[in-house]
Amino acid sequence: MPDVGDTATARLAVAPSDGTTLATLIVTSPAGIPSLPVVTRVEADGSVWTAPVVYTLAGLWRLSWTVTGTGASVEHEIVSVAPAPVVVATGRVYATTTQLAEYLGEAVPVDAVRLLTDASRALDDALKTARYCVDDDSLPTEPAVAAAFAEAVCAIVQWWGETGDPVGADGGWDSVSAGPVSLSRASGSQSATPMAAGNLPPRALAALQRVPGCHLSFGVWSSW
Repeated sequence: MPDVGDTATARLAVAPSDGTTLATLIVTSPAGIPSLPVVTRVEADGSVWTAPVVYTLAGLWRLSWTVTGTGASVEHEIVSVAPAPVVVATGRVYATTTQLAEYLGEAVPVDAVRLLTDASRALDDALKTARYCVDDDSLPTEPAVAAAFAEAVCAIVQWWGETGDPVGADGGWDSVSAGPVSLSRASGSQSATPMAAGNLPPRALAALQRVPGCHLSFGVWSSW
């Protein structure tokens, strides 16, 4: 599957073909905009026609061939183009791929940016009523809180990789306590969000619990 920005060579085999055969190509982008007809180049054997195609958008592209003369036909090909790989996160993400690699102690998966973004959203869902100081990008300003969030997000990604449990379905508990931290939930109760605080993986909860002066209760984490 090509990525955005790739240049590919479209090919069409025509049989039978002879000196009267002519193949042209119209490329329609995912935006529905067709190109002007491209006169393709015939390869040495005279039966295969080629044309360069530059993929500028993600989505489905249609390659429409029109052959006249001997071997006359109309052929269509659908090509799925992937977005350019993302290496820099956008929006509120609490950990970098470097932090994730250091946490895991190994190379991160190629979709690490997406996983960190999803894990950051999951943490936001779990702590959506929490209070802590933030900057203009809504990122925590206290170093201890930022470090805890980064570690928690990395722990969530690791948990997903180990359990295949992105909604925390196996993370239910009735009560958990450690020092000043106390959590409780009635047996059989349902979380209001895909990953409420009670369904954060244990290592993520532990990271939050280590922040001095913090209290985590009923899915609410606060830094006072």
